[in-house]
Amino acid sequence: MQIAEQERDTRQLEHDLITGDVNAFEMIFKSYYPILCNYAYTYLKDKEEAEEIVQNVFLTVWEKRSQISIQSSLKSYLYQTVRNTCLNVIKHEKVKRKHQEETLAIKERAYEAVSDRVIGKELEEKIALAIQSLPEQCRIVFTMSRFEELKYAEIASELNISVKTVENQIGKALKIMREQLKEYLPLVLIFFQFLML
Repeated sequence: MQIAEQERDTRQLEHDLITGDVNAFEMIFKSYYPILCNYAYTYLKDKEEAEEIVQNVFLTVWEKRSQISIQSSLKSYLYQTVRNTCLNVIKHEKVKRKHQEETLAIKERAYEAVSDRVIGKELEEKIALAIQSLPEQCRIVFTMSRFEELKYAEIASELNISVKTVENQIGKALKIMREQLKEYLPLVLIFFQFLML
């Protein structure tokens, strides 16, 4: 009997929340906020970030209360929303970290490739800056080709794009870099020639 009453009370709270009852929202917030923060912390390992995630989830629930669709229970809905938000944050952090690692790797490879051939410090820096200025896909394709020495078909397969797209991106990269480095053109041609060996 007690479980049935609890379920009825929970359903009533859900209904009151959806219809915009502030008191219902406060009750739900006080009931679930601490445990959801602990739950988010298990994913993020950062107390402040976990609290911020949970606060944002509650804010979104309140702002979109008339649109939310609770399939099983409010508790389940809140846990799933917090989990999905945490996973998105983790995914975003991985992408950001990968980008930072790629940027560092590009600088290191540019340094090695240029230094090995003693083209000069100034040109080395100009080339690294020119690579960094390329559009993202263009830069990724260019560095995979020139520094990782992958064939066009290998790049296409890894990035899930066509070989024609790879060719176009390489052409675009070379055009942009030749324009940016035109004052060093003779040395740049040597640089590209070595990279293409």
